[in-house]
Amino acid sequence: MTSPPIQWYPGHIAKAEKALQEQLKKVDVVLEVRDARIPLATEHPQVKQWIGSKERVLVLNRVDMIPDRLRQHWTEWLKVQGEEPYFTDAQHGKGVDAVTKAVQAAGSKMNQRRRDRGMLPRPVRAVVIGFPNVGKSALINRLLKRRVVDSARRPGVTRQLRWVRISDQIELLDAPGVLPSKLSDQQAALKLAICDDIGEAAYDNQRVAAALVDLLKKIQMESALQSRYELEVADSTGETYLHTLAEWRYQGDVERTARQLLNDFRVGQLGAIALEYPPDL
Repeated sequence: MTSPPIQWYPGHIAKAEKALQEQLKKVDVVLEVRDARIPLATEHPQVKQWIGSKERVLVLNRVDMIPDRLRQHWTEWLKVQGEEPYFTDAQHGKGVDAVTKAVQAAGSKMNQRRRDRGMLPRPVRAVVIGFPNVGKSALINRLLKRRVVDSARRPGVTRQLRWVRISDQIELLDAPGVLPSKLSDQQAALKLAICDDIGEAAYDNQRVAAALVDLLKKIQMESALQSRYELEVADSTGETYLHTLAEWRYQGDVERTARQLLNDFRVGQLGAIALEYPPDL
């Protein structure tokens, strides 16, 4: 049985996207936040087009959830693509100072252009955008050094656009998560669901948990499951493993097992695991 494709484009996101495109006209710098576990799947296809020639700072959040060596690989690969990634663990404030400096540097360029045209300098206007739940609100709270925006481990917490002042030099716009209107790449959509970077209503937990097991096998990380649940994966498919694990640990409750497995991955109980690697690796 094939379950329907993963799709999620609720009204408030469509509305926010329209408002965001309006606000982008007033912005100097865009901080694009992606999930370090899936930097390619969390790249919004329209972002580059929306931004145009504006300065952009690429932030890969949740660096604490991937192996250290992979950070180096991504940095090298992205540099070849002309990108300079900033890795953060916004929850614990790691890497945030470097992001602030990058925004200030972009602001200095903007103000230099203003001076050249005989205009007075002004605070740099930055916006934080990215998929739902990649850690944008946590990053903003760290940049501000105080909690001004609600941040929770569920998508869709930020509903409206608002400006907050970081310092004399930076004003920041907190924008709701944006999703492509159609998730045409279902492999990427599955990764978004596994990492909880998309609304829960969009997917079936059992299908997504089974896909996680299959993916861990593919990247040769199934040992993480074995050490967590004391149950070997061996030749099982993700679906079979899920059902066997349900019998073994959770009184045959497959839905509960799927939720537990996904949650264990999301909170790091399976260890530091990336679901994507640079294409040349």
